[in-house]
Amino acid sequence: MSQPANQPASAYFMEDRHDPIEAHTLSVLVQNEPGVLARVIGLFSGRGYNIESLTVSETENQKHVSRITIVTTGTPMVIEQIKHQLDRMVPVYRVVDMTLTGRSIERELAMVKLRGTGEHRVESLRLAEAFRARVIDATTESFVFEITGNSAKINQFIDLMRPLGLIEVSRTGVAAIGRGAEGM
Repeated sequence: MSQPANQPASAYFMEDRHDPIEAHTLSVLVQNEPGVLARVIGLFSGRGYNIESLTVSETENQKHVSRITIVTTGTPMVIEQIKHQLDRMVPVYRVVDMTLTGRSIERELAMVKLRGTGEHRVESLRLAEAFRARVIDATTESFVFEITGNSAKINQFIDLMRPLGLIEVSRTGVAAIGRGAEGM
């Protein structure tokens, strides 16, 4: 019995997989020493993984421990690879996928600068109030708003401010922490 040209010769049929691309927030505890961040970033760039957001800060001064929060995208298999490769790095103490725990809080801070007078100025102040953004600088021709929240909220605020005279945006990147009494 002959096989059609488009059928695999093996008895094991290999399915055509189209896994969805997902965004995941990874929290990585590392030894705070020179070169650690460069090594973590090198892992991503060397394998072609993208970083959507990155924040780093020392969290335990006495122990010289820093926390790196990375938002990255990929298929579930790629995310697993990233976690395993990070976990194997020597100065890494722990890697937690905050997205999978389902018990995390994520926030970002942005400063949004607008140019505006007249109706655009009034509308931008009204929207800022609705989004709980604070005016942190103002002139007769411009504003700088400070807004915190999840990335989707900040994106929505920025999109609404574009037609009102958006000049520039500066964002901190995502910070995440788990809910409850347990630590990372």
